Amino acid sequence: MHDLRNPGPLLLTTLLFTMLSAYAHAQTLSRPSPIPSTPTAAVRQIATLDPLHNELPEAPAQQSANLLSSDQQPPGSISGTVLDPSGAQVEGALVSIQFLDSRPQRTVATDSTGSFRFTAVNPGTFKITVISSGFASWASSSLILQRGQQYELPTITLQLSSATTNVDVNFTRHDIAEEQVSLEEKQRVLGVFPNFYVSYNWDAVPLSTGQKFRLSLRTAYDPVSFAVPAIIAGTEQSQDIFSGYGQGTAGYFKRFGASYGDGFIGNLLGNAILPSVFHQDPRYFYKGTGTIRSRALYAMSTAFICKGDNGHWQPNYSFILGNFASAGISNLYYPASDRNGAGLTIRNGLIDTASGAASSLIQEFLVKKISRGVPKNPLP
Repeated sequence: MHDLRNPGPLLLTTLLFTMLSAYAHAQTLSRPSPIPSTPTAAVRQIATLDPLHNELPEAPAQQSANLLSSDQQPPGSISGTVLDPSGAQVEGALVSIQFLDSRPQRTVATDSTGSFRFTAVNPGTFKITVISSGFASWASSSLILQRGQQYELPTITLQLSSATTNVDVNFTRHDIAEEQVSLEEKQRVLGVFPNFYVSYNWDAVPLSTGQKFRLSLRTAYDPVSFAVPAIIAGTEQSQDIFSGYGQGTAGYFKRFGASYGDGFIGNLLGNAILPSVFHQDPRYFYKGTGTIRSRALYAMSTAFICKGDNGHWQPNYSFILGNFASAGISNLYYPASDRNGAGLTIRNGLIDTASGAASSLIQEFLVKKISRGVPKNPLP
């Protein structure tokens, strides 16, 4: 038993024991620590060796665990914006991504803001192509996507397409005839008198029924077609021709109506109705070549022959019958005292036919020289 009232021996013993314990602890720290068998043991050892620190240094095993987790990071994405040359967003452009490995190509369309985005994209080398209607196609160079990278492309500006589009236009025979008639409607003798029924294209396309009626009415309603009968009516009244019409305003308008009626009926019958029935072309085809004799004979013959819609020459039923029919109809509105039955009809029919031959002679040798609107190069 120790005597607590005499602490000398007890104090000495305690001090000696403390010194031995400190020496043993220092020896333990100076020796290299064995490698722990598990990460948990390593952490436990560090905690044991450094109990006074709240933050522990990262162990090598923990660093390895972080590397392993980096392999499990999610795939990346690729995004961008497509604009036109003016800086406006291009909606509906098709953007494709193609990797250099065997992965299939992916395609998305840009939204209303011109933006696109590919999600869940695994790393690798890729190219981007953009196509849109009206623009030239665009393609990037080779790009590299890292694992987990959010790749944003620079703004893509498309250029307007410079490709030439070839358009094949097929004109029908009706279309060509329409163009030729339009040119003929510009022909006027001395720039005043209509000269619509002359074709300076020897191989002009035949007219359709509608075009024959249109040309006839275009002539009938031309201002000159009203002015000429007005002058004729004044001359007849001054000489008291067709005295049955009387004098004064009423007599003048009766003469005017008869003169205009002759031209209107003859034009409608001989240039529209009968040519449609017999499938004949009512126009005069200017020859312009050969000797004077051959041209003169050709011009006079056109009162009796004409081109058919099939391109062959045939008897001019339309012109001849039209003259006699209009002469017969005129008996309905001429004064009874001036009607001579069939004799007047035959006389007027023959006069109209002969005047047609004379008109063709004038067309062949003179009218072209004094006309305006004659095409220098007729439409083939």
